[in-house]
Amino acid sequence: MSETQLPPAPLEGVRVLDFTWALAGPFATMQLADLGAEVVKVEYPKLEERQRGFGPYFEGISTFFFSPNRGKKGICIDLRREEGKQLVLELVRHVDVVAENFRPGTMERLGLGYERLRAENPRLIYAALSGFGQTGPYRDLPAVDAVAQAMGGTMSLNGEPDGPPMRVGVSIGDMVGGLYLALGILAALRARDRTGEGQFLDVALMEAQMALCENAIVRHSAFGEAPSRIGSRHPLVAPFGPFPTADGWIVIANVKDWELFCAVIDRDDLAHDPRFQTNEERVRHVEALEAELAEALRRRTTADWFDILVRADCCSVGKVNTIADLFSDPHVQARGALVDIPLPYGKPGSLKLPNTPIRLSKTPARVGRPMPGHGEHTEEILREWLGWSDERVAEYRQAGIIR
Repeated sequence: MSETQLPPAPLEGVRVLDFTWALAGPFATMQLADLGAEVVKVEYPKLEERQRGFGPYFEGISTFFFSPNRGKKGICIDLRREEGKQLVLELVRHVDVVAENFRPGTMERLGLGYERLRAENPRLIYAALSGFGQTGPYRDLPAVDAVAQAMGGTMSLNGEPDGPPMRVGVSIGDMVGGLYLALGILAALRARDRTGEGQFLDVALMEAQMALCENAIVRHSAFGEAPSRIGSRHPLVAPFGPFPTADGWIVIANVKDWELFCAVIDRDDLAHDPRFQTNEERVRHVEALEAELAEALRRRTTADWFDILVRADCCSVGKVNTIADLFSDPHVQARGALVDIPLPYGKPGSLKLPNTPIRLSKTPARVGRPMPGHGEHTEEILREWLGWSDERVAEYRQAGIIR
């Protein structure tokens, strides 16, 4: 089926003026672009957004920038110039969403805060993502991924019991905040369908991390517990977590038939060991249990144990895939969970990125367009949205207001 024959994407017709930068904000607006929104990334004309320069590089392109900016269009406006600010006000009349992840107050100082933009477009949804939100004593503090994980509680729960707090290996401090921003934007669009009015959306990276700690927080509230680091273990279930195999690691969890599990791993003796006969006893003697299981599971490869335990259906089991493993995993291939995204600037070739995990049966997402070139769509946007002439575009470009 060709692109023109595909059914409309779920957010087709939604326009987003995207002032976000770094990772958290672009990751949020990427979700909207994947779902069919027209996301227009605003950058500075003379000096490209610094994240375009982050390595590592492929064919001279920043892979850091390539990944969360796929599927977007690009426009360059000098927001320090009065003409640039007026241009933004013109554009805002034609959009549904403005997204930004500056420190609180930055857009207000530019004369482009929510109240000013809402005066131009009362239906506007203004989505602001920041480290600590628009209010409170931490409001003006900067926050990057590691700070969000630390301040939101997740870092205190991650790591080995006798080790230091540990940052999660992927940037969940940024990306979870971005997901909540995208979710909030969708909720605000739905509310506008009912009321006809836009609104201000305030998402804080710290609070997004706190939302991930919901079980630890409710346990502290109910029982006064102070949950801390327990590695990959579960506080209430054993066995639970990764175990070494002959050539890698495998995750064992939620054993539903302990005797069968012990038989399958050729350790029937463990089924009758009083230390391990109930889940409560296994949790109490978890270190001894893990030592016994590690010794048993080292006898076969990860692939062997995965096949054996899947067939036995006695527990939840998973291979600990490396990133390289994902590229050859048959399930990943069957689902199309990695997609080829063409390189920008007309360069030959492509890079693989994760497909959107949102699979809609009637209004599928569209993933496949590359990141925008610097100012690649400036003329297109000004002509299509505002009806500008070639002469006016050339005049603003000559003056350095746009690129």
